[in-house]
Amino acid sequence: MGERTTFRRVIAAVGRLPATVALALVLLAVGVASAGLWSPFAASPLHDAVAYGLPALEAGRWWTPITGAFFVSVPWLYAAIVVGLAGMGYLEFRRGWRVALAYFAGGQLGAVLLASGLLWLAALLPWPWAQEQAAALDVGPSPGVIACVAAAVSLLPSPWRLRAWTVLVAVLAVTFLYWGSLNDLEHVLAVALVLAVDRSLRPQRVSVREQRLIAFVVVCGLGAIDVLTYLSPTTGPFGSSDPVSGSWVDVVVNTVIVLAVATGIRRGRRWAWVLLTIYGALNALILALLVVIALIVGLGGVEGTVDVDLTITLASSATWVVALVYLVLVRAAFRARPKAALGDAPAPSVDDVKTELRATGGGTLSWMTTWEGMSYARFGRGIVAFQRRSGVALVLGDPLGPEEDRAATVRAFVERAEIAGLAPCFFSAGEATRSAVPEGWRSIVVADDTIVDLPGLKFTGKAWGAVRTSLNRAEREGMTFRLSRLADETWGVRQQLRAISESWVGDKGLPEMGFTLGTLQEAADPEVRIALAVSPAGDVDGFLSWLPVYGDGRVRGWTLDLMRRRDGGFGPVMEYLIGSSAQQFSTEGAEVMSLSGAPLAHEYPPDAGVIADLQGRMASMLEPVYGFASLHRFKQKFHPRYETMYLLYRDEADLTRIGAALTRAFLPHATLRQFAAAGVDLVRPER
Repeated sequence: MGERTTFRRVIAAVGRLPATVALALVLLAVGVASAGLWSPFAASPLHDAVAYGLPALEAGRWWTPITGAFFVSVPWLYAAIVVGLAGMGYLEFRRGWRVALAYFAGGQLGAVLLASGLLWLAALLPWPWAQEQAAALDVGPSPGVIACVAAAVSLLPSPWRLRAWTVLVAVLAVTFLYWGSLNDLEHVLAVALVLAVDRSLRPQRVSVREQRLIAFVVVCGLGAIDVLTYLSPTTGPFGSSDPVSGSWVDVVVNTVIVLAVATGIRRGRRWAWVLLTIYGALNALILALLVVIALIVGLGGVEGTVDVDLTITLASSATWVVALVYLVLVRAAFRARPKAALGDAPAPSVDDVKTELRATGGGTLSWMTTWEGMSYARFGRGIVAFQRRSGVALVLGDPLGPEEDRAATVRAFVERAEIAGLAPCFFSAGEATRSAVPEGWRSIVVADDTIVDLPGLKFTGKAWGAVRTSLNRAEREGMTFRLSRLADETWGVRQQLRAISESWVGDKGLPEMGFTLGTLQEAADPEVRIALAVSPAGDVDGFLSWLPVYGDGRVRGWTLDLMRRRDGGFGPVMEYLIGSSAQQFSTEGAEVMSLSGAPLAHEYPPDAGVIADLQGRMASMLEPVYGFASLHRFKQKFHPRYETMYLLYRDEADLTRIGAALTRAFLPHATLRQFAAAGVDLVRPER
């Protein structure tokens, strides 16, 4: 049965990719027939009869641009061609076999014929490289395959399209300039033909962040060239050279310096841009001087007069001049000040945030934006609450302010954060914010807000049995429910609450979490209410804290934050406290009661992505310590409705930093020793 299923899948794949599969089979068949799969075809007597190039066309072998496409010069190149055929397969999958064949045939024939024409003209000049390549023959389908890969790159979604184009163009350009052969020239021309057709490489239309990323790739590539020329001889258009002599220590030091400057470029630092611009200008000056001297005394005279490897110097200076032009064009992208205010001056205070919440309302998590550790950015009436963590501007919830301004606030914050060199993301945001982020942003569910509608709430029927039982038992055992504020309680009660909380924290091995989870410090806010369950002996057996939810200029609901219970106290104390709170809030006229979303407790589909895998691992690690999944199941006793909370981020390239930022936001005071100790607890069987 399994073999039949596999066979069907193979047949289905062949049916979807007939052109790619047919080309692969033809190449393999020709490789077997010509023995090219296991021995160099260049040594075969058949080579000159089928190989393409300027000599073949001058000799009247007009068929060679076609026949040469199905042979491969050396066996190891088959592996590279198979990888390239994956790009052709993607192109065919997206646009059909006719388009894939058109790009392959057009790229192959166009690049071969255009290269022959250019070399015929260049060989008329006193240019040894051009004369050598004009006399060379070549075989292989790589120009057509490269054209298909380039066409496939143009189909990638933004921002990966520009990133892939940058890497592809950089690799082909460096390979041509330093090790350029007839085949490398054909690759460059194949890509140029594709760009002339679809014009999908438009770096001037990208965001500030993408401009920085391109510069980062370019700088890393230029640094890699130093290493490659140290290890390998060059045979490019500027001439041949031996491996650069000198100490490997110099290469290591130069590499470290390049990586440091490249990191500054990626983050948009002005100092890095200034250093690279100065270095690029020096290379431009050196290139100009060498060209002038070479025209006067010749290349040999330059190398005899100046102790330099002219080939390496010319190639390196030429690439740095290209980099300099790009850096000058995108100079505005390198003004990042990561500690600068992200919004309009002056930045809002906590009191301003509270005033705005009372006036225009907010979501069930909005009061958490008033907690210690938050920073604020104002854009008109809109306010964004965020934390700076690990190079990330980590926003909590949705923007505050008038509802009609929130989309513009989101866009403005994203732009300012990117200019500052920070990766913007929104944690526990709602559907409105998800709709407001720039096109192409990714989203994933991080929690489900559990909301109980209070008007007309009654704990009747079988579904409410657990809650009703807890209320009845509490009445029989003489438990007292009290809803007050922490400052209004006696010193003795406050000490009991502190003791219960410290006991709870002490059992965890990790400190109390932050960001979307408060402590007694946040519960001391005069607008936060405390729900107490007091035994007949006067002991506090458990307590809750409730955060206000504003709307229409009043408190329209409450959000659950702290949940703490005393060991050995009243059993169903949490059901009792939440049920009693719901009854009183309903009597007071509140509309909603949010039990909040348990962090890391959402169930993801199998294909949810990398950030879901990260959260799944964090949830598995922290579940024995914090019990998020158990808490999520507990809240289902109150039959809430669910509102989705999202993590919104630009793309997968930011996930590493976002993961680190979330870890530090939730556990800002945890030490490595505490993490290690918690990890030991997790693997103990008795736990």
